[in-house]
Amino acid sequence: MAASLLPQIEAHVIHYFEKHVRPELTFHNLTHTQEVVQATDQIARHYQLSEADYLAVMAAAWFHDTGYLDGSPEGHEERSADIAAKFLQHQDQPAALIKSVKHCIRATKVPQAPQNLLEEIICDADLFHLGSDDYNSRQKQLRKELEKVSGTDISGSDWRQQNIDLLSTHKYFTVYAQTLLNKSQADNLRRLQEKQAEKTGTPIPETEPTAESIEQPSTGSAERPVILETPPSDKKKNKDGKSERGIETMFRTTSTNHLRLSEIADTKSNIMISVNSITVSVLVSILPRRIEENPALIVPTAMFLTTSLLTIIFAILATRPNITQGTFSHEDIQQKKGNLLFFGNFHRMSLGEFEWGIQELMQDSNYLYSSMTRDIYYLGLVLAKKYKLLRIAYSIFMFGFVMSILAFLVVFLLFDKNK
Repeated sequence: MAASLLPQIEAHVIHYFEKHVRPELTFHNLTHTQEVVQATDQIARHYQLSEADYLAVMAAAWFHDTGYLDGSPEGHEERSADIAAKFLQHQDQPAALIKSVKHCIRATKVPQAPQNLLEEIICDADLFHLGSDDYNSRQKQLRKELEKVSGTDISGSDWRQQNIDLLSTHKYFTVYAQTLLNKSQADNLRRLQEKQAEKTGTPIPETEPTAESIEQPSTGSAERPVILETPPSDKKKNKDGKSERGIETMFRTTSTNHLRLSEIADTKSNIMISVNSITVSVLVSILPRRIEENPALIVPTAMFLTTSLLTIIFAILATRPNITQGTFSHEDIQQKKGNLLFFGNFHRMSLGEFEWGIQELMQDSNYLYSSMTRDIYYLGLVLAKKYKLLRIAYSIFMFGFVMSILAFLVVFLLFDKNK
């Protein structure tokens, strides 16, 4: 359903923006809508939504600012919801979907107050730029739009203060957005505070909002763990937010590459298992009668079967999972020895124990990075074992297959000469 309807929604919204051109909308334009759609897709895929929920939140993302095109900023959410409902009704979509889309769009109204995960996702996506590297350019576009729409100039000092107030009070709702964007939002706030202090001579506030302080109160979503910011001892090391994001990107890319290599190894092993299983089945069903006619076929047949069986054994060993004890102690965590990023280390623990361990992990960035490093290292060891066994399986298959075929040729040639 989503696969077929979303392209229609995208085409309709793009055409709607092209048809209702408003040059003064330098921020709330098609580019912003597409950015919100991209952010919504990113967050929604993280939570692995059902097809119906994914369609609802993505449709809401496409339509959420269409109300800007035919009216004032005030009440644009309600107009956007009506435009979305009209389109979906024309497409004979169920009432439940239309209701969900309208609620998601209405939830983006500031101050945001989402009531479920779908509404939280689109609220975070709509203000995704507050924690992005593009924040400075985006807020300049918004200032330009407000000046054109209102017909009045906004002083630099007033505009900075408005943005400082927004960043100081804004809170992301989903844990995913908190983890991804809280640090960058705090960096954006700090830069504005420093510039405002430089221009006005006012002191910079001693405290800045940490991820702990910008945790949202519960709004119906099941998950609300506190995501803690990097400790003060690490701020000097990571004062440049881009360096820290570079480290995170490195870890994410390396882990992804390891997992892809593991998938490739498993695929190759499955191919070897399937091919040799079929080969064994064919040999067992056909060759016994031929062996009765020509006993010399016993040797090459035994060679072929041995090759296939050994290949299957090593291919299975390459894919066989290894589950560890699945427990950790408080001492392991306090001494920073336990790696909670691998399921084999916690699958037998209670939810409460695991949550406690994760909280300890998130409070110490050194421990977090150390755990990620260990996780990548042990993934590498598993990969090394997989590919070693897989190489053995392929070597056995290659040499055994060649020798077996040569043995069959020799037997058939000698058998023809004897005839």
